[in-house]
Amino acid sequence: MRRPPPRTLRGQLTAGLVILLALACFAVGITTALALRGFLMGRLDEQLTASGGRFAASLEHEAKPDADNRPDTRGQAESTFGARLLNNTVTHAAVVDDATDRPLQLTPGDRRALARIPVDGNGHSIRLSTLGAYRVTAVQGDDQDTLITGLPLHPVEETVHRLEAVEAVLFGAALVATGAAGALWVRISLRPLQKVTARAAEVAGLPLASGEVAMPGPLPDTDPRTEVGQVGTALNHMLGHVEDALTRRQASEERLRHFAADASHELRTPVANIRGHAELAMRHHGPVPAEVRHALERINGESQRMTRLVDDLLLLARLDAGRPLEHEPVDLTLLILNATDDARAAGPAHHWLLDLPDEPVTVTGDAHRLQQAIGNLLANARTHTPPGTEVTITLTTGQTSVSVDVSDNGPGIPQELQPEVFGRFVRADHARSRSTGSTGLGLSIVHAVITAHGGTSTVTSSPGHTTFRLTLPN
Repeated sequence: MRRPPPRTLRGQLTAGLVILLALACFAVGITTALALRGFLMGRLDEQLTASGGRFAASLEHEAKPDADNRPDTRGQAESTFGARLLNNTVTHAAVVDDATDRPLQLTPGDRRALARIPVDGNGHSIRLSTLGAYRVTAVQGDDQDTLITGLPLHPVEETVHRLEAVEAVLFGAALVATGAAGALWVRISLRPLQKVTARAAEVAGLPLASGEVAMPGPLPDTDPRTEVGQVGTALNHMLGHVEDALTRRQASEERLRHFAADASHELRTPVANIRGHAELAMRHHGPVPAEVRHALERINGESQRMTRLVDDLLLLARLDAGRPLEHEPVDLTLLILNATDDARAAGPAHHWLLDLPDEPVTVTGDAHRLQQAIGNLLANARTHTPPGTEVTITLTTGQTSVSVDVSDNGPGIPQELQPEVFGRFVRADHARSRSTGSTGLGLSIVHAVITAHGGTSTVTSSPGHTTFRLTLPN
C-alpha cells in the first residue's frame, strides 16, 4: 500500500530536506564510485601495458617446455590471463596460478569473445565463463599473431562495492540524523505559525452568530520581515476589523432589543384599553346594528391577537437581554401531562399520544417558561396539521440530559425552511394548513426558553413525519 505524502507544512519541509539530501548523497555516491572505478581501471590498464604481453608470447613455447622456453610467469600477478591467437583462432590460453601457468579450457563463446577484442593495446572488459570478469589488452606479436593479456576485475569490483557499502551506511546515518535534526529545526522555526493557527482556531470556536463576543488580543512579536510575521500581522488586522464589526453589531442588537422591549411595554396599555372599550361596547343592552357589532367583534379579536403578539415580543426581548429565570426543581412529566390536556381540549380532532417513563422526571428550571415552550410545540402541531393527525409526545432520560420529542404524521416542513424554522415571524403556511391567530413567534419562544435553560432545540421533517426535539441538561 502506497504511503500518502505528508500534508502538514512541517512534514513537507522535513521530507523535502531529506529528499534533497538523499539526492545529493546519491549523486556523490555515484560520482565517487565511478571515479574510483575509473581510477582502478586505469591502474589495471597500466599494469597490462607494462606487462607487454610477455606471458601471452611465452605460451607458444608451452608445447615443448624446457628450462629455456617454458612460459614466462616472472613478475606476473596471480590470476593473470594470457592467450595467443593466430588467424583469429585461439591456439594457447593459460592463467597464472601460484606463480605457475595453468592451461585453460575455453568454451566456444570465450574463444569468440577473445577473437573480437580490438588489437589496439587498450584495455577492454570481457567475461570468461571459467574465470569471470577480466580486463584484457591485445597487441600484435612478432609472428603475425595476437597476444592477449588480462587481469581479473574482481579486486576492482570488490573495492568499488566496499566503497558503495561504506557510503550507503554513512549516507543512511546522515539521512536519519538530518531528518531528526531537520524536523526539530522546522518545528522550532514554525512555532510562530503554530501560535497564529492556535489564535485562528480560538476565534473560530467563538460564538460569533449573536450576543456579545470577547475577542482575543492581538498576536505579539509579529515581525513583518518574515513570512510568518506577515501572516500574524494580517491576522491581527483581520481580528481588529472583526472585533469592530461585532461591537457595532452588538450595539445595533442592543438598540433593537431595547426598542422591541420598550415598544412592547408601551403598546400593552393602549391595546388593553382598546380591548376593554370593545368589550364594554359589546355589552350594551340596547339595540346595536349588525355592522357595528361585527366591527366590535373584529376589534376585540384583533386586539386579543395584538395582545399575544406584544406579550411574545416582550418575552423574547427579556430573554435576549439575559433576564434570569427561576431555577427550581420542575416535574417535567407533570408539565407534559398538563400541556397535553390543554392541547387535547383545544384540538379534539387530533390524536394525542403519550410515551412517558414510569417514574417522574425532574429538571431544574423555570416551570412557567418550560410549560409555555411545551405548550407552544403542541399548539404548533395542532395549528399546522389537518384534523385526524396523530401527535406523539415522548419523554426520554439520559445520563446527562432529558429529551422531549413532539412528533406528528402531518404534511411536514419544506426542506428550505427547516434551518430557519425557529426564527421570528417564520411560517410554513404554504406547506401546512394554517389557522388564523398565529403570531409566528411560538417556535422562537421555544428556542429562546430552551437556550436560556442551557439546552438545544432541533427539528427533523419529511412528508408524513415531523419531530421537534427539546434537550435539557439533567
